[in-house]
Amino acid sequence: MRIRFVLALLVVVAALAAYGGTVLATSVHGVTSTIFAIGQFHEIDSKTLSPHWQARIDTKGESDVWMLQNTIVPGGSFGWHSHPGPSLVVVKSGALTLYRADDPACTPEHVSAGSGFVDNGGDTHLVRNEGTVDAVVYVTSIVPRGAQRRIDEPQPSNCAGIQ
Repeated sequence: MRIRFVLALLVVVAALAAYGGTVLATSVHGVTSTIFAIGQFHEIDSKTLSPHWQARIDTKGESDVWMLQNTIVPGGSFGWHSHPGPSLVVVKSGALTLYRADDPACTPEHVSAGSGFVDNGGDTHLVRNEGTVDAVVYVTSIVPRGAQRRIDEPQPSNCAGIQ
């Protein structure tokens, strides 16, 4: 009898956890993703210095590097989410609007074709197509080996109504 009660309680707790996570997250809609490649890397220690420019990538532990294309229809949205590592995002065509949860005013940032932005990882944000044509975006993400590339996040209170 006691074992049945414990098992029933575990099932209820698991169901509530799954249901609660779904309620808090905002949905992805109008987005088609094509994964070009996922590569596994040992620690990365890359540094380039010149008189006018420098770059550095330094990871501890193994990483997965994702390369993908996202096509977002007008009105499409990625929903509120974060990533466990950095992403380089390049807009090939169309335009995107980026909202960051850590901005108290939730000010929209417009990103046009031929430009892009860096998502440092660990920050909650939403990207959507507020234009009239499809947006095509290329993304390269570096995440800890075996980690999910995308983490659904609840809508921040300072960005009410933006989905």
